[in-house]
Amino acid sequence: MDRFEASWSRAWPGCGAAAAGADVHAQLLARYEEPHRAYHTLQHLGECLACFAESAALAENPAEVEMALWFHDAIYDVRASDNEARSAAWATAALCQGGAPDAAAARVQALVMATRHTAVPIGADEQLLVDIDLAILGAGEERFAQYEQQIRREYAHVPGFIFRPKRRAILRTFVERARIYSTGFFHERLEQAARRNLQRAIAAG
Repeated sequence: MDRFEASWSRAWPGCGAAAAGADVHAQLLARYEEPHRAYHTLQHLGECLACFAESAALAENPAEVEMALWFHDAIYDVRASDNEARSAAWATAALCQGGAPDAAAARVQALVMATRHTAVPIGADEQLLVDIDLAILGAGEERFAQYEQQIRREYAHVPGFIFRPKRRAILRTFVERARIYSTGFFHERLEQAARRNLQRAIAAG
């Protein structure tokens, strides 16, 4: 059983869903393989799940955090501003239809919405989920460079003179935070590397 199947087989029933979730699983995998994606792909999902496997003990509701990782980029349209809201709504509907408790579905929905990165995350599960999503910022220099190239490909339709300053502004919002990573686990491992990567990308932009 590969990491995706193992993760899904753990998270779906772990959220209290009784009905088989094979169709939802297949639909999510297909979404992450959409041709317009370059970064928000199965590679990113796999990296997130690998990070979760190392840090799951930090979660209050591990299955819900893992399920939120599956859905956090389920809908991804670079021209839209409501990707997280649509992804969260899909998560809620799928879990409820699968028989999960409303409370669990609501928590997963809130976790997915936290990946908008518009506010400092609160609560253990939200902090963990957001740190995992941002782990790419602290990746090795080669992987971070690949990530930047992948993001640029997703926005290939945007002229460089528009893309570059907007990208620099987004990266600066993370540099300007007192802490990029909320949990001690990720702060100790990735904070300094993330700041070096971001400063390098801003200077090169």
